[in-house]
Order: sequence, then C-alpha cells, then structure tokens
Amino acid sequence: MASKYLSSLNQSERQKLEKELFNIQKGKCFICEEPIDWELHGDALDVDHIEPLSQGGKDNVDNFALTHSHCNRSKQAADLRIARILARFEKIKNEVEMKEQKSPSLKHILKINNGSQHDFKISIEDDIVKYSFPNSGDNKIYQSNLLVDNLSYFKSFYAEIPLSYLFHDDKINPRGIAQESLRKLLEEFHRKRPQLHIALARLLTKKDSNNGSDSTELNKIFIFDGQHKAAAQIFLGVKKLPVRIFIDPDLDILLTTNTNAGDQLRQVAFDKSIKRQLGHSLFVDRISRYQQDHNLSEDDESFSERQLIDHFRGEAREIKRYILDFVRNSITQHRENMLREFIDFEGKGKKKPISYSTIDKTFYSLFLHQEPLTTPLNYKADIGENPRTLEIEQMVKLMNIIAEEIYHGKYNQDLGVNRIENKLREGEDIPEEHLTAVRMSKEEIMYN
Repeated sequence: MASKYLSSLNQSERQKLEKELFNIQKGKCFICEEPIDWELHGDALDVDHIEPLSQGGKDNVDNFALTHSHCNRSKQAADLRIARILARFEKIKNEVEMKEQKSPSLKHILKINNGSQHDFKISIEDDIVKYSFPNSGDNKIYQSNLLVDNLSYFKSFYAEIPLSYLFHDDKINPRGIAQESLRKLLEEFHRKRPQLHIALARLLTKKDSNNGSDSTELNKIFIFDGQHKAAAQIFLGVKKLPVRIFIDPDLDILLTTNTNAGDQLRQVAFDKSIKRQLGHSLFVDRISRYQQDHNLSEDDESFSERQLIDHFRGEAREIKRYILDFVRNSITQHRENMLREFIDFEGKGKKKPISYSTIDKTFYSLFLHQEPLTTPLNYKADIGENPRTLEIEQMVKLMNIIAEEIYHGKYNQDLGVNRIENKLREGEDIPEEHLTAVRMSKEEIMYN
C-alpha cells in the first residue's frame, strides 16, 4: 500500500528522513542487518513501513525503516520485523548447509541463543515432580504433577523450561527446519495468537540398557516434537518454553510412535527423507536389541537381516522397511555423494532441482536389492566385499556420474527452478545447461 506521507516529501526531506533512519539503525539495513554505504548503495535504498499499513501499521516516521532495495523487494514477509528474522535464519541456513550439508534444526537455533548448556535434575515425591534451575541463577524449587498414561504407562509432567536447559533430539526428530513453516508460525505468534500444541521432550534420569539411550543423554531434556514452534518463539525473543517431558521413556517405543505419527497416522508432516532417517535409527536399534537378547557384544554382527526379521517376528514388515531405509539413508548421507547438494530434502524449495521423491522412485526403487540378505551383517566386511556396503558405494558412484554429467558447473542455484519455463516463454535468457538440468530433474525423465 502506497505511503501518503512519503509521497508528500520533497527530495531534501526524503534525504533527511533516510539519514535519521540510518542513524537509528546504526548504519545497517533493517532486514539483512548488513552495513549501508551511501556511495555504494545510495541509489539502491528503500524506505518502507515496518508494520504494513494493511495490518494496521501507521503511516508516520515511527513506522519507517531503511533497507537495501534488494532486501526489501525480495523479503519473505510483509512485516519487516518478520522479514528480518527470516533473513537471520537464511544466514544460519547457508552456514549450516555449507558446513554440514543439511538444513539447520532446533539444535542450531538453541546454540545461537545460549541453549543446550545444563543438565536438568528432578525428584519425585507423592506424584509431585520437583525441580530447579540453579545453573541459570534460579534456585526456586518448582513443582508439577506427575502424570501416568493409562494405556502406555509412560510418565510425564508439564513445565516451563529455560533455553539453557533444552536440547534438540536428533535421534527421534532428525528433520531440519523448513523456512516456509517457520515463516507462518512467526507471523502467527507475532500477532499474539497462542501456541495450541506445546513441545514434547524426553528426560533420562537413570541409565538403563533396555531403553535405547546412552549415558551422554543422562539428565538432559531433549525436544523431539514441536521444533518449528519452538524455533519461532525463540526467534521472537522467548527465553523459556512450555514443554511436556516424558520421564525415562522406552526410546524404541517413542521412536516408533513418532514415526507412525508421521507415516501411518499422518499426524505429523514427515517428508520421505525424514522417514528414511527414522527407519535408519530404528534398524540400528533392532540390531542392538538383537545383540542384547542373544548376549552378543556390540560389535558382533554375525547374524543376518533374515535372522533379525525372524527374531522380531511380529514386526517382519516393519523390519524389512527399516533395512531398506538404512541403505537408502546411508547412500543419501554418504560424504562422497555429490548429487545430494542438488536434492531438495524438504520438498518445498525453489533452489534445488531434484525432489527426494524422485530419488526414491528412481535410484532406490530400481537399483536397490529389496529382499533381506541371508549372509551375516559383517559378511566379507574385512576385505571390502560386504554386499550392502558394495551396494551403497556403487549407488554413490552412479549418483556421482549423474551429478558430474548434468549438474556440476551447469546448474545455477541462484536461478533455481521456480517459473523457469515461464521465464523462458517471456523471453528471459536462461543458460541452456541450466535449463537442461532442470528438465532432466523431472521425475518421469529421470525414471526413463
């Protein structure tokens, strides 16, 4: 919506306003928070409403901000305060993708905001959970009711926890944060609308070899559900989060429940790549449980995939899926896989050409051995001829051939895939190699 106030200013008054905003913002763009240089950026600066007029913002000096023109015109939210947060997230995303080749998760947001520092200890008396936060200077003893689920018998309690006592659960929820989901939640919470579903977490208070956790997780609160809501609130300045905390839960049951919520029950929107990672974790867990049930050491893999399925007879179909998920995820996350940088794991982006679904329905559906093996898990591993290891290495080689032939040095991430065909029809100059890469990435083409 056009500004009557700005339209009424002459050139001198406009320059005076820009200088005032420049000083208020300490010489930085309101959105990207990078420096503004009058000589370099003088002709490429915008003055815009911080809170849009369409959302009740005032058309006066107090509601204006100075931005780089590019930042303002490519902003992902109308409200400049939300646009600034998304720009911060974009910087985090780019840094994490460069260092770790994956999207940032709640772990990275917590780290930047002084989270994930302290252990959390509780005592339980007469169905009352008692706790405190001494490491953050709060020695008050808080109390919450202990709840016991009548069906699963899982114990839990509700509490408001400082960020320094919260960790992200990579085991149960390995997914990254999707920028579009984050934006919607930022806008929702910024408008003072309440959080309807609080985060879920687990707390291990005692080491138990049967619950699937390890000693490094002792006395730590791990959030495994609600990371997008948590991240949005943290970006908006919240220092404590309301959490439902499960006490000493069976990790296998919790992992299976969360997987089913995103797969069979459709309660959580898990992308295929995330389901593969969860299946990978469940397969590793079943190996560990098999070893325990047969009194085998942790490095004893003298049993086969078929024996694993026979042992967990009631889960035969699930175990078979976990085995294939393990192989798929091992290929996708392989450090030498050059194709992975061109795969959109979230399914909603506009920069990367290949959807994970396409990879799943082509490479993995056509070339992976779908049946469980009868040879031991460690068969010929000592001489580099283990069947699954060879399968993974050969698939990575195949993907690398595709990456070299079609994408490396040819696909332009800045151009992306959004509206490429429309841009071509409108006369925009699209490099032929980039256009070829986009078209070759379509599922039906790659399948052929």
